[in-house]
Amino acid sequence: MRYGTGIVALLCALWLALPVAAQQLSGLARLEAGRSTFENGAAEAEITLGLSQPVPFRAFLLDNPPRLVADFREVDFGTAEPQPAGDKGLIRDLRWGRFRLGWSRLVAELSGPARIETAVEETGDAARIVLRLARTQAADFAARTGAPESALWDLPQPASSDMAPHQRQDGSRPLRVVLDPGHGGIDPGAEADSLHEAILTLTFARELKETMTRAGMEVALTRDENVFVPLEMRITLARVTGADLFISLHADALAEGEANGATVYLLDEGDQDAASQKLAERHDRADLLAGVDLTGHDDNVAGVLMDMARVETQPRSVRLAQVMAGAIKGAGMQMHKHPVQRADFSVLKSPDIPSVLLELGFLSSAADRARLLDPNWRASMAQAVTRGVQSWAQADAAEGKLLRQ
Repeated sequence: MRYGTGIVALLCALWLALPVAAQQLSGLARLEAGRSTFENGAAEAEITLGLSQPVPFRAFLLDNPPRLVADFREVDFGTAEPQPAGDKGLIRDLRWGRFRLGWSRLVAELSGPARIETAVEETGDAARIVLRLARTQAADFAARTGAPESALWDLPQPASSDMAPHQRQDGSRPLRVVLDPGHGGIDPGAEADSLHEAILTLTFARELKETMTRAGMEVALTRDENVFVPLEMRITLARVTGADLFISLHADALAEGEANGATVYLLDEGDQDAASQKLAERHDRADLLAGVDLTGHDDNVAGVLMDMARVETQPRSVRLAQVMAGAIKGAGMQMHKHPVQRADFSVLKSPDIPSVLLELGFLSSAADRARLLDPNWRASMAQAVTRGVQSWAQADAAEGKLLRQ
C-alpha cells in the first residue's frame, strides 16, 4: 500500500505533548505498513492489513453510496495514510481511523456494486487481515448489504434517562459552553499541505476551552482526541451537558480564492448561496461515508415542538453570531467579507440551545493556513471568541430575566 511519508510539524508537537504512556499505546494492535498492500483493479480489489497482533473484526457492505465497511477492535493506524485510489478501480476512496470508543473503522467507497469474496484474519507468525472484493450486479449487491449482527459490536446500549427541561441561563451560575471540534478519527475533514482540519480544530478547541475556563465558564468538548463522533451524538452531548450554547469549530476548504478569513454560520434550512450549500453537504457526507445512518427520526408532533422551541432560540443564536463576529473583527482578526452567513449544517439543529458554527479560516487559503498554525493568532482568536461569548451571555441573561417577570 502506498502511504504518505511527511509528518506535519503540528502533529509532531501534539504527539510530543502527550504523556509517554499515551504515546506507547502498547495495548493496541498497530498497522505495519511494510506488510500492507492495496490492489485496485476495475473488476477486483484486495486490501491486506499487516497487524502487530490479531484483533476481532467484521466487514460488511452499505449502499447509497456503495461502500465496504470494516470495524476493528481497535487498531492504531498511526500516521499511515492511503494514497488516493484513483477513478478507474473498483475502490474510489479509502479512509480509516478511530470511530468510537475501543473501535476503529475502515471505509472503502466503491465505484459500483460489489460482493465480499474474502474477509479473513490470518493469525500465523504475523497477523494480517485480507479483504477481497469483486464487482457484481446491483441486485446481488442489494441482497448482501447491511451490518451483520455481532456479539461484540451490537451490545445493548444504556437506556437514556429522562432529562429535565432545558433552563435558559440567567447569570446566576457559570455559563455552560460546549465546543465541537469538527470531524475526527476516520473523518479527517479538509486537507491541504499535509494539514488535517480535524487536528487543527481540536488544537484550537483545547486552547479555547482553557481561555474560557479562566474566564469563569464551564466548558466541555464533544471530542478531546482524534476520534470520530457522529453529528447527532454531538448535539446529544450538548443536551446531556445542559449547555447554554454550542459552538462548532471548523476550518474547511473551498476552491482557491473563493473564501478566506473567519466566518460565523447560523442554521438556515431554506435558500443559501452555493458556497454555503457546498460546505453543508461536505459535513453531512462525511457522516454518510463513515457508515452513519442520517435518516431522520422525528415524527410530526416532535417537529412541531422543535419549531416552537426555535422561535425563542433562533433570535438568540442570531445575536450570538453577530456579537461574536463583532468581537473577532474588533480584535483585528481577519474575517470573511460576509462575516455572518447561513447554511443547513446538521450540527446546528438543536431546537433549544443557541448554536453557531465558526469557520476559523479555510485550508484552501495559504494565508488562513499560516494563521491557523500560529499560536499567537490562535491565542488572540480564543480571547476574541471568549469576549464575544461573555458579552452575549450578559445581554442574554438580562433578557431572560425580563421575560420571566
